[in-house]
Amino acid sequence: MKDPFASSIDKSNKGPFKLLVHICCGPCSVYPLKALLAGRAEVSGFFHNPNIHPYSEFKKRLEAAKTLARHLGIDVVFDERYMPRGFIKGVKAKAADLAKSRSEGPANPAAEERFPSKSLRCAYCYSSRLEATARAALEGGFDAFTSTLLYSTSQGHDEIKALGVDLARKYGILFYYEDFRKGWQQGLDETRAIGLYRQRYCGCIYSRIERGPVKKKS
Repeated sequence: MKDPFASSIDKSNKGPFKLLVHICCGPCSVYPLKALLAGRAEVSGFFHNPNIHPYSEFKKRLEAAKTLARHLGIDVVFDERYMPRGFIKGVKAKAADLAKSRSEGPANPAAEERFPSKSLRCAYCYSSRLEATARAALEGGFDAFTSTLLYSTSQGHDEIKALGVDLARKYGILFYYEDFRKGWQQGLDETRAIGLYRQRYCGCIYSRIERGPVKKKS
């Protein structure tokens, strides 16, 4: 049975619909936004990424998103607050809750809390940003919400889709699903053509540590 909260919008209905798109970064948003703008959606963006660290990186990604918004001529709400402490606190709380829920707990609960596993912190990162988007869509009178996270070939695509559907049920608003990965190369090519800043790690402090030293381009 088709889930009413996960849809690509009934194509038999030719009317426009208001769609709020979570923008994770400029490069990952080029193809999804252009594809959506070519359809019948009335597209608006929502930049909300408290995971990004350090501040210099946050500013670069914020400016890249603003450049893209100007280039495409779309309205975007920019959450310009730099909030890595809140993100880290949320990740650690999720790690602690998970440890309590396990019958035996992790092999080393203290270590898990200090440096949570990738799967745990990504789950929190996806859900927290998607939930903020769902709330903003509901409050803003949108018909549906989605995320450019669905473009990345490096993210947990199925997990993001499932979380989106769960949040759609929770807030009573449609989650627009589309597999934007099909436009991966096109997005890269257009990102280069526009001259957008392209990051070299996912975004959070944990991924920055795992990535190792990031060499400055000469």
